[in-house]
Amino acid sequence: MGKQAAFKTNPVSLEELLRQCGNGKIQLPDFQRSWVWDEERIKGLIASISQAFPVGALMTLEVKPGAADTFARRPIQGADAAVGDDAPDQLLLDGQQRMTSLYQTCLRREVVQTVTPRLKLVKRWFYIDIRKAMNPAEDRENAIVSVPEDRRIKSDFDRKIDLDLSTPELEYQNLMFPLNQVFDWDEWQDGFNEYWLENDPETRKLFKPFKDEVLQNFKAYQLPVIALSPDTSHEAVCLVFEKVNTGGKPLDAFELVTAMYAARGHRLRDDWLGADGQPGLQTRLQLFGRAAEQKFGVLEKVAATDVLQAIALLHGVETRAAEIAAGSKETELSAVRATRQSLLDLPLEAYLKHRAAVEEGFKTAAKFLRQNHIYRVIDLPYQGQLVPFAAILAIIGPRFDHAAVKDQLARWFWCGIFGELYGSAIESRFAKDVLEVPAWLDGGPEPSTITDGRFRPERLRTLRTRLSAAYKGIHALLMAEGARDLRSGQHFKDTVFFDEYVDIHHIFPQDWCKKQKIEPKVFDTVVNKTPLSYKTNRILGGVAPSVYLERLETGGKDNPPIAREALDDYLASHGLDPSLLRADDFEGFMADRETRLLAMISKATGHAIVRADSVPEEGEDVLQDDEGFDVPSPDTEEAA
Repeated sequence: MGKQAAFKTNPVSLEELLRQCGNGKIQLPDFQRSWVWDEERIKGLIASISQAFPVGALMTLEVKPGAADTFARRPIQGADAAVGDDAPDQLLLDGQQRMTSLYQTCLRREVVQTVTPRLKLVKRWFYIDIRKAMNPAEDRENAIVSVPEDRRIKSDFDRKIDLDLSTPELEYQNLMFPLNQVFDWDEWQDGFNEYWLENDPETRKLFKPFKDEVLQNFKAYQLPVIALSPDTSHEAVCLVFEKVNTGGKPLDAFELVTAMYAARGHRLRDDWLGADGQPGLQTRLQLFGRAAEQKFGVLEKVAATDVLQAIALLHGVETRAAEIAAGSKETELSAVRATRQSLLDLPLEAYLKHRAAVEEGFKTAAKFLRQNHIYRVIDLPYQGQLVPFAAILAIIGPRFDHAAVKDQLARWFWCGIFGELYGSAIESRFAKDVLEVPAWLDGGPEPSTITDGRFRPERLRTLRTRLSAAYKGIHALLMAEGARDLRSGQHFKDTVFFDEYVDIHHIFPQDWCKKQKIEPKVFDTVVNKTPLSYKTNRILGGVAPSVYLERLETGGKDNPPIAREALDDYLASHGLDPSLLRADDFEGFMADRETRLLAMISKATGHAIVRADSVPEEGEDVLQDDEGFDVPSPDTEEAA
């Protein structure tokens, strides 16, 4: 016998759905955002309903009668807050904007708060222009009219009234039907008939076809509703919501956990965003360790889910340790995980227990990054690596201050970067890290990230943009090695600290390389790039190295001359051989620089670099920029 479906699909009348929104039978889970549709989208939605066009299905989660709230909930925006006191029959997962828009415009007898095309928050009443709605040549959206709160449309700096609907008689006169009476039009129809019976009996006849062809579409309209079983797992709710919520902000685990914790009385969102004038964790992390004039520090992009993942890792390690102490067998131990499901399963008690240690772990990670000359989030090789790093630092606590521990952590850090290990399948890597790295610091075997983190030397020739973690890693190592600006002689660690603009630029300039018929896949790699300040790069221009070096030595109006010996020292700090640059020896330079960079990577990772020419990496090189990959077409390959 097949497994019973976890959902059912039924058509439900629009009027019934809106009344359920108004009486609290349908409510929103707290992870749903506030309603934000603008008046043009509302008009389009109303126009579709008025023509009996489909506007998509709704999705709800049924609620077991008498069951405790799994998610915090609230009434739909515009409904009386008191209706939220009673348990709903269903939670609306998909369709919030549509239901809110239709509830406020079609059922509730109050002005609607919406947003103009110029992103101004305004209050509007909505009407249907009867003449335009009955004109088949007229676009139905043009028949949906919104007016200000005083029901007057004005022009000429409010001196002229173009449309006045401030009384029922003016609505009748202008043939404008108020949308909030679309399900109960009898009273308005009576007034309309009386008005036009006295003024123009022929106009009075317009209402019946309008009612039959437009208003009845609202009354008879049905929407398909997909109702999920109340036994649907949190993970399934999250996945389903992401699939159907194409028009809104994607739902992440933080939103679901927020709703679940709120049902137990804890406001997780306040922890993250702050409350009562106090900064939340997001702000505290963003501001921590800022350099000079920086708006935010290197922790700028730590997400709420990153914090929850680190806490879930700590909780998993603690649970596992307790099981070991209780004598559980290896095969019986709980897995340490940082998956979305593990976040949804994270007990509130575990979150409260570990949140302070994890915050300190992220801040300690920022200190480590500064000590390794990574000050800006743009220079951070792997954002995701901060998650296990924060958890590890929370586990080891003050031991981080020991020089030997810092050296070991630095090796783990660089192996992860140059092994390019945090680009995919990172949750399993996180779990290994938090179990293996602390054990290694206690004298255990090298962690997987160390043993797996070997750099392939041929990779140097394919690192071209900041999209690669290894590319950023080389940039950071050059600054750690003491790279100095070729013009000012200032150490880049100081230049970046004071937020002066520094980026990675070509040593043999692009223009010169192109004139020498050197292919981009050869000259446009990290081997031919180094950190340069904006001003220095402008001075170098697109000329040969011999020319711009002479230009630096000679000086100019705003740039004093630089002694050759000093300039040679600056070049050497970048791993550059001055003699090869002065000779414009591109091939000799590339071979020499590659050797120097590989030695630098070897020192950081603790691995000897083996040139495995006999075992080439799978596939052929493609050019990559910030917009994607330049892949040759099959026709081009065949022609070649």
